[in-house]
Amino acid sequence: MRAILSVSNKGGLIEFARQLQDLKVDIYSTGGTKKSLQESDVKVHSVSELTGFPEILDGRVKTLHPAVHGGILAKRELPQHMEELAKNKIQTIDMVVVNLYPFVQTVAKPGVKLDEALENIDIGGPTMIRAAAKNFPSVIVVVDPQDYDMVIEKLRKGQVDLKERERLAQKAFQHVAMYDTAIAQYLRGDEGFPQDMTIALKRASELRYGENPHQRAALYIEQIAGQPPHGIVTAKQLHGQELSFNNFLDFESGWKATTIDFTTPTVAIIKHNNPCGLASHKDLAEAYRRALSGDPIAAYGGVVASNQPIDMATATEIDKTHYDGIIAPGYKDDALALLKRKKNIRIVSMPGQVSSTPARTLDFRHINGGFLVEDTDFTTEQEFKPKVVSKRQPTDVEMRDLIFAWKAVRHIKSNAISLAKDETLVGMGAGQPSRVISAEIALKKAGNRAKGSVMGSDAMIPFPDTVEVVAKGGITAVIQTGGSIRDEDSIATADKYNMAMLFTGIRHFRH
Repeated sequence: MRAILSVSNKGGLIEFARQLQDLKVDIYSTGGTKKSLQESDVKVHSVSELTGFPEILDGRVKTLHPAVHGGILAKRELPQHMEELAKNKIQTIDMVVVNLYPFVQTVAKPGVKLDEALENIDIGGPTMIRAAAKNFPSVIVVVDPQDYDMVIEKLRKGQVDLKERERLAQKAFQHVAMYDTAIAQYLRGDEGFPQDMTIALKRASELRYGENPHQRAALYIEQIAGQPPHGIVTAKQLHGQELSFNNFLDFESGWKATTIDFTTPTVAIIKHNNPCGLASHKDLAEAYRRALSGDPIAAYGGVVASNQPIDMATATEIDKTHYDGIIAPGYKDDALALLKRKKNIRIVSMPGQVSSTPARTLDFRHINGGFLVEDTDFTTEQEFKPKVVSKRQPTDVEMRDLIFAWKAVRHIKSNAISLAKDETLVGMGAGQPSRVISAEIALKKAGNRAKGSVMGSDAMIPFPDTVEVVAKGGITAVIQTGGSIRDEDSIATADKYNMAMLFTGIRHFRH
C-alpha cells in the first residue's frame, strides 16, 4: 500500500505516519511535510522517486505528473487501466493525505501583498484531493486530521469500507470547495454582487432543535477570506443551558439593538426577536430599569442585552426577573457570581466586540430555491441628516428622544412604530400589515406614558391617519422617512396638532 502525505496542518501528522509505517504502508512526501517526517525518524520517500522528475519552479510543480495522477485515478477493476499502469511503469497510490496551503490565514495578515497571497494558492494539493476523491472506491482520501484515528482503526481491522471512503470523499470535495471560495472572495474584493458566488460555512455545533422541537438545527460560521469571524457566532457562553436556535436569534437582535447605534450605556430586552424594552442612561442599572419599564410583562423569559459590562448594581436588578439569557461585553466577578445562582440562565459574553457587524457586508435571506442578497442596513452618522418639515421645530429634549426613537425603530419588525421618552422605549408596535394598527398597539403599551413622548416610524407614513391617532394619544413629535405622495397631508396634520415632524430620507424595513 502506498500513500502520499503532503499537509499544511501538521497536527497529528507524525503519530499518524508512524502508525501507517507500522502497517507496512510506503509513504511518499514533498517539501515541509517530508522534512517533518524525516526529522521524526519516519521512513519517507520523495515523490520524485515516483515521477523520476525533480521539483521545479521553486516547488510550484511537484506532484503534477502522470506517475502521480495515473496511480491515483486508475480504476483497479478495469484490466485496461492496470495494463496501462504496468506498461508505463506507474505504481498505484492507495491513500492521499493532503490539506492545503493556509491561504485564508495568509490573506488575514495585515498588509499582505497580492504576490504573497498568490504564492499561497495551492495547485497540486487540490488536484490530488479531487483525483483521489473521484476514485474513492480505490483510494482513501484524508483532508481532516480528525479522521486519522478512524482510518488507522479501520486499516488495522482490514480495510476502510466503501461507505466510509465515500464520506471521506465528500469531505475532500467540500474542503477544496471552501478553499476555492476563499480565493474567489479575496480576488473579488468589494465587487458586491458577482455573477456567480459561493458561501463557505463551517459547522460550529449542532443545536438541540430549531425554532420548534420537530426541526433539526445547527450553527454554522461563515468563512470569509481575510476576515476573522465576527458577530454573535463569536459569543462565549459562561453559564447555563446549551444555547438554542431561538437564543441565537434573540441574542443577535439584542446585540445589534444595543451596539449598532449606541455608545452610551444601553440595555435592550428582547422577546421573540423584538425589543420590548430599550433604554439609554449614563448609569447602566438605571438603563436596565427603564428598559424593563417598557413592558415588564413581556420581558419575562426574554433576553437582556447590554453594550456595557454588567456590574453588581445592574446584575442585582436583572436577578429580580426570570430571563432565558444575558449578553454583554463582559461581567464584573461579583455580578457574574450573582447571576450564576440561577442554574439555567444562559450567560454570554462578547469580549472585544465594539459593533455586532462590520459596515457594508452582505446580508443573505433564504427563500425557497435561492437567496436574496443585500447590503446590511448600515448608515453612518454623516448620512443621517433629518430635516424638519413641520412649522414647529422640535425642542432639544424632543430631538434627543426623536433620535433615540429612530435608532430603536430599526430593530423592530415592520411595520414598526416606536414611542420614546427620556431615551426610553415606552411603547412599540411591530409586525402589523397596517401602520395605524402598529401605532395603536404602541399607544396601548405605553399607556399614560404616551403623553409627551415622541414617535419613530421605520418607513414613510402613507396616510395622515397614523399622525392623527398618535397626536390624540399625546405624542408631541414624529420622525419618519418621508417620501409619500401624501406627505403634505401628514405634515398638515402635524401642524394642526402643533407637532414637530422630521423626515430622514432613510428607511429601516425589517421583515
